[in-house]
Amino acid sequence: MSRIGSLPIAIPQGTEVKIDGSEVVVKGSKGELRRRFHPGISIALKNGDLIVTRPSDSKIHRSLHGLTRSLLANMVTGVSEGFEKVLEINGVGYRAQKTGDKLLLQVGYANTVEFPPPPGISITVEGTNRIRVAGIDKEVIGETAAKIRAIRPPDSYKGKGIKYIDEKLRLKPGKSGKIGKK
Repeated sequence: MSRIGSLPIAIPQGTEVKIDGSEVVVKGSKGELRRRFHPGISIALKNGDLIVTRPSDSKIHRSLHGLTRSLLANMVTGVSEGFEKVLEINGVGYRAQKTGDKLLLQVGYANTVEFPPPPGISITVEGTNRIRVAGIDKEVIGETAAKIRAIRPPDSYKGKGIKYIDEKLRLKPGKSGKIGKK
């Protein structure tokens, strides 16, 4: 039995869950999420908890059991608390600013890079070097943060670029073969 898939999902106060066949709609104080799951996995609401069960021990059902439970847990957490990722910009002259709803990045290119956020995602800039990506859908937040980071990934020699706030960089040593040359 799947260790993750067999855990019940507690539904917090103020969160409403509707199950219609293989489609689940979760409404909370932050918003509403809906998702269609594999029809072979059954989702039930019992005593204020969501229970995910699988019909057999076939390979496809075992692989979808834990996945379905994790996606449902992320939906419930997203509409009740929300998710966020924080990015940090390092480098001389590198900065971020917000104009309207667009994020403007100056990260060493000739032109300023504009990044419009997808619907349902809010981007805030703290100071000139911190970017906070927040919303209710964990998948879209991670994808948006990865796209922002991909604009200028951190350099492995100087550490310049955009990185996650909790990301540890291992900087490489530079050239050390300069001994004896004038």
